[in-house]
Amino acid sequence: MICSNFKVPATKNARMYVSDYENVLGTSLEIKISALSPNQAAAAEDAAMAEIDRLNKILSGYDAKSEFRQWTSGTNQAVKVSPELYDVLSLFDKWHNETNGALDASAEVVGKVWKAGAARNQMPTQAEINTALAQVKAIHWQLNEANKTATHLDNASLMLNTFTKSYVMNKACQAAMATNGISAIVLNIGGDIMVRGEHTEQINVSNPKADAENDAPVAMLKISNKTVATSGNYRRGEMIQGEWYSHIVDPRTGKPAGEVISATVVAPNPVDAGALATSLNVLSLTEGAKLMQNNPDAEYMLITAEGKRIESKGWKALEIPAATPVAKTSAIAKDKTWDPKYELSINVELAQIEGMRVHRPYLAVWVVDADKKPVRSIALWYNKPRYLNDMRAWYSTYYDEFTSTNSNISSTTSATRGPGKYTLKWDGKNDKGELVKQGKYTIYIEVAREHGTYQLITQDMEFKKPQQITLSPNTEVASASLDYHKIK
Repeated sequence: MICSNFKVPATKNARMYVSDYENVLGTSLEIKISALSPNQAAAAEDAAMAEIDRLNKILSGYDAKSEFRQWTSGTNQAVKVSPELYDVLSLFDKWHNETNGALDASAEVVGKVWKAGAARNQMPTQAEINTALAQVKAIHWQLNEANKTATHLDNASLMLNTFTKSYVMNKACQAAMATNGISAIVLNIGGDIMVRGEHTEQINVSNPKADAENDAPVAMLKISNKTVATSGNYRRGEMIQGEWYSHIVDPRTGKPAGEVISATVVAPNPVDAGALATSLNVLSLTEGAKLMQNNPDAEYMLITAEGKRIESKGWKALEIPAATPVAKTSAIAKDKTWDPKYELSINVELAQIEGMRVHRPYLAVWVVDADKKPVRSIALWYNKPRYLNDMRAWYSTYYDEFTSTNSNISSTTSATRGPGKYTLKWDGKNDKGELVKQGKYTIYIEVAREHGTYQLITQDMEFKKPQQITLSPNTEVASASLDYHKIK
């Protein structure tokens, strides 16, 4: 069921309110709410977050006290479970059948074998894989529709991942839209995005080959009343003997997925979007195409390991045509410019408070030249414009420009990342799109948390040869580094 049966209020005086969180369902969360007042937006946000917390206590595979974990602690006993747990177990049965076993709650068994291999830097043996496959192929539970009971049957490790995040997002969306004065919601959890109500959202699809937050997307979509889910192996996986292996495994073969590195699915039903995105990473291209034929309401785009882009017939209708880039040259021809074969990666890990969700702090990253004149605004993440003056250094540098331009923030769909871990890129261009001259520049990383602390990191650099710099951590930034390197 999707959250479509709601009463939409008048939207003439509504505005969009934005909040960001870290450490929600093991990743980051952004929520945008179109409401008539800040109080109504806050009520809707509270309703959504409360529903996420409620469902996490039911479905989490990481919380030993969750209903799911309590249920897996026993075997061979019919247990009357909550409607939500029954729903998710039923959906796993459905998708296991539809994908011929490519989606399985016991894929965790195979994943653990590869994690153990990575820990000792050795490939898993075929005997280890075969033992895991024997567990996967067993029947893990039995459901009784009439009594709404579930009987746990074996000891295989189970995790309700794959599409459960989409299931939770849908329930949270329903809770938010049920509050007064709300006309639309955009909910982004770890790169899976739901759009509901009277709103069209621009959604950027991350490029798996260039994994920086501010990299150019491979596609820009216009989405209304649909869910966008992206699954891929480019952010999480295992390194064994110098080779990268996806965290997404095929529970039929015991091997990590590798033919597809990113799959993005757009569908009216959120669970369909989440399940199909993961399935398209596991299945062969032929199997995936057949699965999508059986789900005609969904559109998709794949990026293969060879860089090939594959789209469904209706995908182009969702896309916003990309603007043709205008070639620009430096206004200072006599000076030697930045080498376009190189880039600067800015890695930032925001400090986390373990065991609880927190608002993501405001963050700004920009570059100034040797005369302290602004050169490039790389990132600005904020919730409420009235608090932007807390970003003292950024405010004095860029606020006038910010208020004179369209400051709307698009959503980005991508593979799920760990909470608080971000990479940004500077390509050596100024705010006009021109390559800068070679010389001395200063990187600014400014962080301010509502009702929290203020931190400013600066680092001078001359971009003459590859270099890596580790920056000092602080209360808000757990780690940060700069990496000037040749583009691969």
